[in-house]
Amino acid sequence: MATMNISLPDKLKDWVESQVAQGLHSNVSDYIRDLLRKEEARQKSIAGMKQAIAEGEVSGYRQYDRKSVEKKLGLKAKKNAA
Repeated sequence: MATMNISLPDKLKDWVESQVAQGLHSNVSDYIRDLLRKEEARQKSIAGMKQAIAEGEVSGYRQYDRKSVEKKLGLKAKKNAA
């Protein structure tokens, strides 16, 4: 495993240490690794959404009515839906 040193302002350092003190992570390195894994997953999710949006934009516009969408999704229309 590689080592990386970072510098933090005192206030942020105190906050990170308080997060570790809550017991959810064994040490600061474990906490930072967890944050980085979550950020990586978030960015991948955003990239996937952007790709889906781009593909949708390229595919063109189709007009659907509510009943056809519900049928395609296998949903039953609810009477007196709120």
